[in-house]
Amino acid sequence: MDYEISTKEVRDRQERREELVMVDVREPWERQTASIQGSLHIPMSDVPARIQELDPDQHIVIYCHHGMRSLSVTDWLRKQGYEKVQSMAGGIDRWSQEIDPKIPRY
Repeated sequence: MDYEISTKEVRDRQERREELVMVDVREPWERQTASIQGSLHIPMSDVPARIQELDPDQHIVIYCHHGMRSLSVTDWLRKQGYEKVQSMAGGIDRWSQEIDPKIPRY
């Protein structure tokens, strides 16, 4: 499984009703500004302390603003044995541009 997944692939999987756990690793103020409905919020700095909230058997998609923090979290989770975790390339900014323009860009 690749480390990154495109916004379009995430949307396609959602439309096929595949089970995905979307995890937002941005700061609380960012989430208040823009978020993807149904996602779990675990700020990047809290991931190690809250790892037990994530099931390593589920397909987990991590996102942030542009994809850098989510790629770091994805790498860390993979090293912890989470093989089905991917970073959403381009983050919520690309999601807003390509999938849901109602989500504010910042």
